[in-house]
Amino acid sequence: MRKSRFLLDRLGSFALTLFAASLIVFATLDLLPGNAAAILLGTAARPDTIAALERQLGLDQPAYIRYLHWIWGAFTGDLGKSASYGVPVGPLIAERLQVTLPLAFLAMAIAIAIGVSLGVAAAARPRRAPDRIASTFAQIGIAVPDFWFGILFILLFSTTLHWFSAGGFPGWGDPVAAVKSLLLPAVALALPQAAVLSRVTRSAVLDVTGEDFIRTAKAKGLTARQVLWRHAVRNSLVPIVTIIGLQFSFLIAGAVLVENVFNLPGIGRLAFQALAQRDLVVIRNVAMFFAALVIFVNFLVDLSYLWLDPRLRATR
Repeated sequence: MRKSRFLLDRLGSFALTLFAASLIVFATLDLLPGNAAAILLGTAARPDTIAALERQLGLDQPAYIRYLHWIWGAFTGDLGKSASYGVPVGPLIAERLQVTLPLAFLAMAIAIAIGVSLGVAAAARPRRAPDRIASTFAQIGIAVPDFWFGILFILLFSTTLHWFSAGGFPGWGDPVAAVKSLLLPAVALALPQAAVLSRVTRSAVLDVTGEDFIRTAKAKGLTARQVLWRHAVRNSLVPIVTIIGLQFSFLIAGAVLVENVFNLPGIGRLAFQALAQRDLVVIRNVAMFFAALVIFVNFLVDLSYLWLDPRLRATR
């Protein structure tokens, strides 16, 4: 079956990409010139202190042994111990994910709602007011970075209007307060992605409006709205879903800056703090987690093609 072959190909690609990402992350942090223990302790550290930390971190072992130990630890849940926080890295990342994952999914939902709506409206009325509004929004959203949106939001909604707090996260004990604290950073993350998505959606919908099946749908007496949403938008979903999957990586990367702007205790802020403190154990695992998350989301996007494209579900 074509469906089974498609699934096997994507599973193989997912595993191979994940393996390649782990090699790149490991090589970047462990095999490049320089002594990781000396970097952690600073230039004034004594040689015996550096040697003790090397043994603690396993740096006295060959590179392939360190790599296999790290991969095995990832499967067993033992990601090592943070040198700066003094706690296991696994629970530390899991704690920060309670902020970053809701923030990323909220930002993605906002980006999809704004971007797809504006893109469809622009495609339905090209060279008219909705198209001009969508074009202006896209230009502004692409030109202004997400962290700058965050600063502007703090100045307007926190400092001036006092509608939202300027930063911090109260925890999930009060869900309403927690979501409210994530709203401004989520919008700041979402606007640049919504701008790109609106342009892609407009182009994808316009590409199919001249197809034969659109003319057939109009000839059957369907309304313009039915033709647009049932046929034009539905047959434009493959490029739209593809760009949504790619945008998730930009959301994760943007979270590093936006979480610091809003002082959110997420995994992006953890990565920034670990980098400042030269905690290479945390940096390595956070970088691998980011890579694995992006690869997994794109794997899900590939699987969504089975639903979006009937040809992939057909048997030979």
